[in-house]
Amino acid sequence: MGVGVITIRDMVVDDVDRAMALEAANQPNPWTERLFREELAAEGRTYLVAADDDELVGFGGVMIVGAEAHITNLLVDPARRGEGLGRRLIIELMRRAVGQGAKHLTLEVRTGNESARRLYESLGLAPVGIRPGYYDDDDALVMWAHDIDRSGFLEGLG
Repeated sequence: MGVGVITIRDMVVDDVDRAMALEAANQPNPWTERLFREELAAEGRTYLVAADDDELVGFGGVMIVGAEAHITNLLVDPARRGEGLGRRLIIELMRRAVGQGAKHLTLEVRTGNESARRLYESLGLAPVGIRPGYYDDDDALVMWAHDIDRSGFLEGLG
């Protein structure tokens, strides 16, 4: 379980190595250093980390295009799951997206990732379709939340 106080903050280039190591240990097709750096530098992107003192224990990103926000990546260290870190990251990404004009949020999740699906549903996302073979080893469930900018929506998430 956690030791220190978890801080949610903007991801910086110095976080890339730790984010890559976390991805490499937990994803069959981890992002490359180049992809992380390109995403950090890209317009309309926000990447956050969950840090326990100096230890990166999770991260997530969102891409905003017009009124739509797309969660590009979200990962919490398996040893730290169940502490609400994924929820905190997503809510802050949603806040940032709304602040940049987003009204709707979408993401893909592995069909077999029941805990992530439950988290996303608790945050107002609903399944709308399947992308067969999206992940090499699994299909993707496409989920959407509409009107995330409406009064009280984000506050109601905790």
